[in-house]
Amino acid sequence: ALPGHLLRGLLPLLTIFHLERAEDAARRAGLSTQPIWRKLWDDVMKTRPPNSESITCWRKKFLETFFSNVLHGVLDVSSDWRLHDRHFSPLLHSSPHVSQLTLCNMLQGAVELTAEHNHKVLENLAGSLRILRFQHLLSCDQSIRRSLVLLLHRLIHHGSVSQVSMCSWPVPDTVLLVLILTMSAGFWRSGNALAYHGSPCGLCREEDKAQSQESAEEGAERGCNAEQEGSGGENQKRSPKEADACMTSVRSGPMSPPLQNQACEETSSEVPCDDTSIQGSSSPRSNSEQLSCHPIPRKTRRWQKPAVGRKRRCLRRSRGHCADPEDLYDFVFTVAREDNSGLLDKTRTTEGENTENWSSSSSGSPCTGHAGYKKRGGPAGTLSLKAAHRFRSVSTLELFSIPLTGETCRTLSNLLSSWVSLENLVLSYNGLNANISCILSGLRALSRHPECRFRVLRVSDMFSHMPCMELVRCVLSTLPQLHTLSVSFDLKNQLEGSRPEASPSCSEAEIPESCLEVLEIRFPREPLHAAFLLPVLKASKSLQQLSLDSATLPCPQELGLLLEVLKECTPNLKKLSFHDVNLAEHQKEVLLLLQGPGLQEITFSFCRLFESSTAEFLSEIINAVKRNSSLKSLKLPGNRLGNHRLIALADIFSEDSSSSLCQLDVSSNCIKPDGLLEFTKKLEGHIQQRGGQLPFTHLRLFQNWLDQDAETAQEALRRLKAVCSVVNDAWDSSQAFADYISVM
Repeated sequence: ALPGHLLRGLLPLLTIFHLERAEDAARRAGLSTQPIWRKLWDDVMKTRPPNSESITCWRKKFLETFFSNVLHGVLDVSSDWRLHDRHFSPLLHSSPHVSQLTLCNMLQGAVELTAEHNHKVLENLAGSLRILRFQHLLSCDQSIRRSLVLLLHRLIHHGSVSQVSMCSWPVPDTVLLVLILTMSAGFWRSGNALAYHGSPCGLCREEDKAQSQESAEEGAERGCNAEQEGSGGENQKRSPKEADACMTSVRSGPMSPPLQNQACEETSSEVPCDDTSIQGSSSPRSNSEQLSCHPIPRKTRRWQKPAVGRKRRCLRRSRGHCADPEDLYDFVFTVAREDNSGLLDKTRTTEGENTENWSSSSSGSPCTGHAGYKKRGGPAGTLSLKAAHRFRSVSTLELFSIPLTGETCRTLSNLLSSWVSLENLVLSYNGLNANISCILSGLRALSRHPECRFRVLRVSDMFSHMPCMELVRCVLSTLPQLHTLSVSFDLKNQLEGSRPEASPSCSEAEIPESCLEVLEIRFPREPLHAAFLLPVLKASKSLQQLSLDSATLPCPQELGLLLEVLKECTPNLKKLSFHDVNLAEHQKEVLLLLQGPGLQEITFSFCRLFESSTAEFLSEIINAVKRNSSLKSLKLPGNRLGNHRLIALADIFSEDSSSSLCQLDVSSNCIKPDGLLEFTKKLEGHIQQRGGQLPFTHLRLFQNWLDQDAETAQEALRRLKAVCSVVNDAWDSSQAFADYISVM
């Protein structure tokens, strides 16, 4: 109830505990606490956060980073009086603000969060956390793995985590890696096996109790109806008391054999059954059939059992009480043991038949080998074969710099094949090589699922196993529902002769019409042939964004052919980007692009535009942009603009211009402070001529030579910021000359 002027003076004197409590009062008084939280960041964290210009809430940013630093023991709360308060529990009070969390090394954070005294902290994270990252992981013992299982079960299966990312794991522990993948996909043992400090998972128990009661009631009703239909008119006249007795007998006693069989038949593929069913079946169902769901309500998909006097479904099934031919485990978790040839036994047929048959070991165990799964006595934290259960799963999976073996790829492929919640998959520097086909196989099976939501695939690696365009065609032929596809490779295969020959299925088959909206290709210095790109663009009528990186143009006509293809096949294209593509000899095509009426964003990044150009070419660029009313963003980083060309670019906004350009990127262009100041003065003159109206709102100036005259640079930036938003950095230009020489 303090007056606004008193509250404004009081806020900077509060600890973060009381500052949090005063947040609502400050908002009601029309006061912002953002400057206080920003100062707290500077005083406590003492670092500049990445992308600081995009931070909209410093309160959340501070408390989220504060939580992580306290959890990992890198911040002492006694180091600043504002952090130290007897009412303040660092982890408890900051946890509701945490939407991203990174766990590192030996997973000490997982152990701490699952400790009994942090139970409330974990409950808060289950509601707030969206992104869970693992970085620089090391092998850990069984007790730590147990803590990780509890953490993942609470945050993913019964929480709000939608994205799991793993990065920088040069020698991954296969058991730990597969554990994280499996639980991210929503598979693990049943709730009673996930004891939390000696007690079974309460959320699983409540869920099972409710579903057991529903299943029992529906089973009883179904049994009573069947008995009525089979007993003639006398049974149709049964009294209500007798009907109630029938319902009571089903609730209190075990199922009759007919009901047990019916439950087995109606169980969906999401529930595991005994693994002998598939091995003993003479005609196993196809993968697509296993992926499909039976037309029954969701609440009846699970194993139907009475509410009283039963053990967990997983325990019953492990004893062979049900032999369902749709054994979930055999479909999802079977990992082939590599035979002498090391090849995966695959049989590809048409849709509706067996799509893939994964080979099992000779011993009959469907899961052995490097994945760390065993029937009995497996390491703590690994999945029991007979206890697989389906929980909530994440929608985004990212794997950065983690080598994936053939065995791990097959495990991931099996998980992907029924991961219906998955929308985004990022595989970066995993050494996939030929195993990319195994991943695509799992995604193909997923795409046939009626509930599939998969839309984004990003694959990048050091070496390309096949030409980029062939891989793009394979992916689009397999996954026509994709909205975003990014393919990126640094180098061609070390042994050029080791590349496989073009696959007829990818090179000759016509690509079905796709939903693709974004296509990004980074070529390993491969030639860009418009003829190879043509089938992809023809099938992608919805394409809105195209990015071509590090391609070589085999002849001057190729870029012209590409522009013709783009004009003909992609009427909805809005963004076009070229990076590290030598366009020095393609001035005509560059001008045609800038004159195009449909494009809203054009990027020429490190394309040597002005390497051998004349002043006339620059003038033509300026005139083309001035006449283009649809172009909103022009990005020209790394093209050696220099001072004089930057100053000339200010004429884009002259009084006679019809340009709608809002954003201009001139990063890495050898711009000096005096040139920036002259650009600013010229821009101010155009604004005055136009009566203060200018569409220009953003200027990016990263990695220019602004440190050579700090005073002039500060004046230029001060005046520029009165005109538009300026993004720059404190870059050391002492290395600029070496960088300049390296790209000449």
